Amino acid sequence: MAILNSLRKNEIQELLAFQCSKRTKDLAKVIPTKFVAVIAHDDLDRVAAESLVAAKVSAVINTKPSISGRYPNGGPSVLLEAGIPIIDIDTDIDICENYKNISIDNDSNTVTFSRFSDLKNEDNKIEELQFTAKIWDKQSLEKSMIDAKNNIGSELKVFAKNTLEYIDKEVDEFFAPLELPALKTQFKGRHCVVVVRGHDYKKDLKALKPYIKEYSPVLIAVDGGADALLEVGLKADIIIGDFDSVTAEALVGPELIHHVHRDGRNPGKEELEAFGVEYLEFVSNGMSEDVAMLMAFEAGASLIVAVGTHGTMVELLDKGRRGMASTFLTRISLGPVLVDAKGVSKLYEGRIRRRDIILLVMSALLVVIIMVFVSEPLRVFLKGLRLTIRDYWYSFSDWFS
Repeated sequence: MAILNSLRKNEIQELLAFQCSKRTKDLAKVIPTKFVAVIAHDDLDRVAAESLVAAKVSAVINTKPSISGRYPNGGPSVLLEAGIPIIDIDTDIDICENYKNISIDNDSNTVTFSRFSDLKNEDNKIEELQFTAKIWDKQSLEKSMIDAKNNIGSELKVFAKNTLEYIDKEVDEFFAPLELPALKTQFKGRHCVVVVRGHDYKKDLKALKPYIKEYSPVLIAVDGGADALLEVGLKADIIIGDFDSVTAEALVGPELIHHVHRDGRNPGKEELEAFGVEYLEFVSNGMSEDVAMLMAFEAGASLIVAVGTHGTMVELLDKGRRGMASTFLTRISLGPVLVDAKGVSKLYEGRIRRRDIILLVMSALLVVIIMVFVSEPLRVFLKGLRLTIRDYWYSFSDWFS
């Protein structure tokens, strides 16, 4: 329960600056380094937590349960492993609008938000809003994760039921003919990499760079996957999705495809038009990552490599999905054409490529040439060898003449 206190202005010495948003991924893009991130994120997922770690926040305060116990979500452990405190408070008050600073007391397990009631009056009081906090540590996290794992059975039943219900409703629409947009990028007979900013996407992309360099596959980014490619020095050929998590920098160059649902829903259209860029529309049901794979398949890609896509129940629950109908149907449709990035990178490790052999031979020849020029004994030896071969050749020619 919140307690409203009042203190004199000079009694507040050190207050932490904070910034908040209801969308964690949006906050991570703009929050200054060392600020406290105030979020409202049920069951904080790994990808969101990794974005906060990358933003170098000093602490995370969640106004929703970071672990509800429905399933073992990995976000809180990512933050603690990075040395970033994570604290839960229970409030529906719009803290961002009304308060400017924050202080955290580990001894009393309290979080205090503060503001000046009237900035014109030097003697005016500072108003404080104080909350009892749940400060996560390794022990409490381990206990909650064990409880969540024990509850996974009931969550699995709900998840499976929702999946089957959606399959029954959507299967006819899902397998209806798709009308591809007029793509400039050629897919026929080429490999394709679909990049989603999901679990382990950074690790997978780095492991795939040699494969990408040799095969030059079509790079399809799903929303924030475009920025994920930029992080490793690559550029998307196509970006598809609702464009709710793409930076303006990533939009320059690739073909842009707006994912529109068959019932007319087109989330993100306003954001896309606000960028003032040209784009095409692709109408299909399901998650944008599944739609990207279907588009590549229908366009003639010979192999589709998935990076960061959501394939397990925990990954889909992290994304806020209550079932996996479109994921299941997509994988049935694509069959052996679809492979996971981890498998490709493991198969590609240790493979001797033709380019590597050519470079090795050229390097060896370069070493010999350098030695010839810098080594007098070697020059004399090679000159003598050349003269000996010439004499033998002349003798051989005279013998036949």
